[in-house]
Amino acid sequence: MDKQVLLRSAFASLVALGLSSTPALAQKAEKEKCYGVAKAGENDCASANGSHSCAGQAKKDMDPNEWKYVAKGTCEKMGGKLKAGK
Repeated sequence: MDKQVLLRSAFASLVALGLSSTPALAQKAEKEKCYGVAKAGENDCASANGSHSCAGQAKKDMDPNEWKYVAKGTCEKMGGKLKAGK
């Protein structure tokens, strides 16, 4: 295989990779934190009240201080809140 062909193929692959990541960024922008809908062990990150700092550490279902990312506009329809509980 000629070096020019190899370089063109590599460049085309990089461009394709860059373009394919753009929808992923758009999807993240279309999500919001939803409190009170995560099941135990299925939260997306730290709790709002500081009881832990990592994903997957929720102790009980539907804790108002635990959150998950959900599609924008669906949180309250699921019974969640856009702000943490007290």
